[in-house]
Amino acid sequence: MLLPKKTKFRKHHRGRRRGESRGQTTVHFGEYGIKALEAGWITNRQIEAARIAMTRKIKRGGKVWINVFPDKPFTKKPAETRMGKGKGSPEGWVAVVKPGRVMFELAGIPEPLAKEALRLAGQNLPLKTKFVRRDDSGDLFAG
Repeated sequence: MLLPKKTKFRKHHRGRRRGESRGQTTVHFGEYGIKALEAGWITNRQIEAARIAMTRKIKRGGKVWINVFPDKPFTKKPAETRMGKGKGSPEGWVAVVKPGRVMFELAGIPEPLAKEALRLAGQNLPLKTKFVRRDDSGDLFAG
């Protein structure tokens, strides 16, 4: 599972999920990618599930890039606990994803196989996604 080696603080603020992604909005490393169309949190388990689905489909061919990293801890209070008494303890790690972010990239495989592999990866993610190529990944909602 992905998680940071060390953090400055144990607990983070939740933050706002408004606006579009500031970086990584085009396919940089591979030929094909999967782009987020809405904002949300992706847990380390969801990233791993998407990676496994992708690599199983391409059968160890090609190369995979993961462009999101879960560096934000999220907290949870125990079940059947009364309100108050402070913030809950850290439960897991999430990556904050905003619309326009290219989360996964693939290279070295034919386009139909890449499309299917990225579709399977997108099914393991909690937000709407879109398949993009290196040449046409400029506009967020085009195509």
